[in-house]
Amino acid sequence: MGDRKQARDEEFQSFVIGRWPRLMRTAFLLTGEQHAAEDLVQSTLERVYVAWRKVGSADDPEAYVRRVMINAHARRHRRRLKEFLAPRDDSGLVREMPDTGDRIAQADDRSALLKALAHLPARQREAVVLRYWEDLTETQTAEAMGCSVGTVKSNTAKGIAKLRAVPGLAETVTQGGLK
Repeated sequence: MGDRKQARDEEFQSFVIGRWPRLMRTAFLLTGEQHAAEDLVQSTLERVYVAWRKVGSADDPEAYVRRVMINAHARRHRRRLKEFLAPRDDSGLVREMPDTGDRIAQADDRSALLKALAHLPARQREAVVLRYWEDLTETQTAEAMGCSVGTVKSNTAKGIAKLRAVPGLAETVTQGGLK
């Protein structure tokens, strides 16, 4: 019994170490603050650890964890937690290091994009983040958000349209991979 628990703990630890940067990036894009992102990832991992036997044997454990994170974020949002993607004074802002090949990292003004993203309603922001930063399919995004593919399409289209309406972002949104 102890060996199985130790093996499960090691499997969970390996999962966390391998996925931490991506989970943090997603959480940061959802919450807009480094500390809030860390809290979101930690609370997500707490929930996942308790059910790791089920999660670890799932076809796609990362998708399961992402769904738990989206649900946790939605619960916090419902409590009317204020979210800001960029503080007024960004001198203390910890800069995210983009993954290699991250098309969004090629944007001329990443700060402007993050600020514009902060003004999207939560569901539109979730859809845009999951579809374009996480590069999920519409089906995977729908599963993560707990909604239909049509809702994902609608929220994504509305979110991209709002981003394109921001002066100076239209070119970035089109060329940066957010089509």
